[in-house]
Amino acid sequence: MNRHRTAAAAALLALLLPLPLAAAGTAAAAEAPAAATESRRGAPELPRPTGRFAVGQDTLHLVDRSRTDPWARSGPRELMVTMRYPARRDTGSTARYLTHEEARLLLADRGLDGVVPAGTLAGTVTHSRSGARPVAGKYPLVVLSPGFTVHRSTLTALAEELASRGYVVASVDHAYESVGTAFPGGRVLECLACERTEAGTPMQAVSDNRARDVSFLLDRLTGRDPAWRHSGLIDGNRIAMAGHSIGGAAAAAAMATDPRIRAGIDLDGGLATPVPAAGLGGRPFLLVGADGRAPGGNPSWDRDWPLLDGWKRWITFTGSGHFTFSDFPAIGEGLGLPADPGAPLPGTRSVELTRRYVAAFLDLHLRGTPQPLLDGPSADAPEVRFHTP
Repeated sequence: MNRHRTAAAAALLALLLPLPLAAAGTAAAAEAPAAATESRRGAPELPRPTGRFAVGQDTLHLVDRSRTDPWARSGPRELMVTMRYPARRDTGSTARYLTHEEARLLLADRGLDGVVPAGTLAGTVTHSRSGARPVAGKYPLVVLSPGFTVHRSTLTALAEELASRGYVVASVDHAYESVGTAFPGGRVLECLACERTEAGTPMQAVSDNRARDVSFLLDRLTGRDPAWRHSGLIDGNRIAMAGHSIGGAAAAAAMATDPRIRAGIDLDGGLATPVPAAGLGGRPFLLVGADGRAPGGNPSWDRDWPLLDGWKRWITFTGSGHFTFSDFPAIGEGLGLPADPGAPLPGTRSVELTRRYVAAFLDLHLRGTPQPLLDGPSADAPEVRFHTP
């Protein structure tokens, strides 16, 4: 198991091992109503978004027939994308967190099948409404890319917050890069990229590939024949990308090749694709790291910090770990579990800080709204440290 999967395994074990024993059931990608009911029983709830809008949700399946999938080495490249957007209240239906099979595979990869009910994880309560009616307007677009091996749903709390604040958010699953993602036709694609990286393929191949995925996604969302029915909501002149772990590395890689992306955020991801010597064209970039990721603690950040040639900040959260910036701590807290001793920052606080600093960065650079929060330490956020290498 490579270091990325080991880190993910450790995080989920810390969060979920205290759960009572229960057999994990098997289900098809299309769940029966009984399974859906079971999944809600005793499930945790993600923190509610704080913005003024309700959150709508759609799911897209995109196929890039100009590219052969680099991991399967056959067939076209495919993406699954969750679109979230400002929506009218009391419209649409409750959106699910994961399918039963996606949750089962996620738990099985971490040695927790038969220990944690797949329905408990699958039934995590979200605040998005499938098919909700959008609130008319033009909104900035934020692309979110998850960590290696994990599903796009693991950034749901952040995505819902941004949509509630008036952003369109596209959360991307890159085919064969998670331990299990449902695709149309009853397919659940597993992690062929894991096999390749464990055999020696460098992680740069993952971040470079995601950069190409994101450029294709932007073509399909903002081009002449958009793939999304609500594409008119997107302001194509205000686009940013953020990601967790390798998804954060991919944000920098995508900016290096696609000038449409005006700003980027890396949530504790080593920069597998080095920032070009010429920089990122003066565009802003935010590094948000776990405890211990200060200068000298992340070689790739130390290496590339001088090459970030626009507005930039490097912050860390005291008491955080690699998965602090995902939904995992909040899910564990929602289940009443103790915090990971290696990352004691409470789950609700993890979500609050991540949302606050990501939103401030986006409001500053996509909306031009001054953000004193980003100028230095704040009394109400003593966990946040600013670094000036």
